[in-house]
Amino acid sequence: MAEDGKALPRAPQRIGVREFRGNFSGFMRQVRHGASFAVTARDEVIAIVHPPQPLPRRRPGTLRGQIEMASDFDILPPALLAAMEGENLEGENSEGGDSKDEVA
Repeated sequence: MAEDGKALPRAPQRIGVREFRGNFSGFMRQVRHGASFAVTARDEVIAIVHPPQPLPRRRPGTLRGQIEMASDFDILPPALLAAMEGENLEGENSEGGDSKDEVA
């Protein structure tokens, strides 16, 4: 163990690619529990397999004061609003009649 109480990382265990391929699930189980492996082919390391590093904890509020929202953020342009309501810019329905409901 290191002075700060954390365990020192161990050097990866060297295994051949055929052995790794033949017992893949067993090696992955060991990786899940913290083991690391250097996969070799003809005594050359071709891959290092180790558990993922823990994700850094997200700290809410770290960007406070650094992000500005545009003053017109929640205002739709007239053309987009008209298109969403099925009208063209002159206030007519896209079917050709005017936008007011007609009573027959």
